[in-house]
Amino acid sequence: MPETLVFGKPTALTEVPTHYCPGCTHGVIHRLVAEVLDELDLTRRTVGIAPVGCSVLAYNYFATDFHEASHGRAPAVATGIKRARPDLIVFSYQGDGDLASIGLSEVLHCANRGEKVTVIFVNNAIYGMTGGQMAPTTMPGQVATTCPLGRDVEQAGYPIRIAELISTLRTPAFVARASVHSPLHAVHAKEMIRRAFRCQKEGRCFSLVEVLSTCPTNWGIPPAESLTWLEQHMLPYYPLGVFKTPEGPDRAPLPLFGGA
Repeated sequence: MPETLVFGKPTALTEVPTHYCPGCTHGVIHRLVAEVLDELDLTRRTVGIAPVGCSVLAYNYFATDFHEASHGRAPAVATGIKRARPDLIVFSYQGDGDLASIGLSEVLHCANRGEKVTVIFVNNAIYGMTGGQMAPTTMPGQVATTCPLGRDVEQAGYPIRIAELISTLRTPAFVARASVHSPLHAVHAKEMIRRAFRCQKEGRCFSLVEVLSTCPTNWGIPPAESLTWLEQHMLPYYPLGVFKTPEGPDRAPLPLFGGA
């Protein structure tokens, strides 16, 4: 019988080995984005934006056009490209230090203007590339290089919930939060990413998918244990689900995936 290919590399990914640390889930998220681009037939007209952070070399891994952006400025760059070429599919791929700190105003105003771009926001609760500093998303009590005794909410405030924050804007948008700490959650994350890109393909609205990710290196936890840490510590504070659709808010947590 002839062989049937049941699993292969998406054409939207290159053959280049990644630089990500062992156990990092950036590679999983890259694949999910690439699969969606292929399945929606968007790969050949997609432009990605790679900002500063762990994803700074993302242009090496996606077989699409890419543009580098200054730290935090990816939504502004995406806005310019999309306005100049509305026929293109434009997405930014940003970490929490990039998007939720120096780039917070950029993404908020991009969403508030209703720019028809897609943001993939990777939340691993720490600055990854630059040495493990406390990020706006670092959990209360979590140790980082700039808070060796753990995040003190009396001094640093509470972690920022980006999906919830953007979903309060009046402008129509698709906003969701997913995770990739298990195969089942990765399947769900892909569906959220698919819905986000479909909103752009149909010219409907701004879209953002926050994806909870691990950082074993800077968490100081072995890769397998980091998956458990995410589930125990991040999911209760960062509940999974769809927070907003173009039709209006949708705050009901999804079955099997919602946190407290």
